[in-house]
Amino acid sequence: MATAGRIPDGGIVDMAALSDTSTPRLAAGCRWGGTEQDRVILYPEGAIKLQGTGRQVLERCDGTRTFGDIIQELQREFGQTDPTKIRADISMFLEQLQRRRIVDY
Repeated sequence: MATAGRIPDGGIVDMAALSDTSTPRLAAGCRWGGTEQDRVILYPEGAIKLQGTGRQVLERCDGTRTFGDIIQELQREFGQTDPTKIRADISMFLEQLQRRRIVDY
């Protein structure tokens, strides 16, 4: 299933829906930069500094782990947090990055 998203010139682009079998990875033209303490994602339109959970999520988006794998790893790490909230928050985060063409899956 695909969802439609707008691209900067006003057109529409099909975006894949995130599922447990999706394998998130940095999109073409995106890469890690900065120092170990101040890691950033460099992408054609700029850079995003990631810290905390956002960084932990994106570091796992290596194209080999599935979305389901990432969720399981983070549920083990943050065992006190509601698993439904973890899944919803990470899904929303990755979908936002996909709309900005920083993550593909």
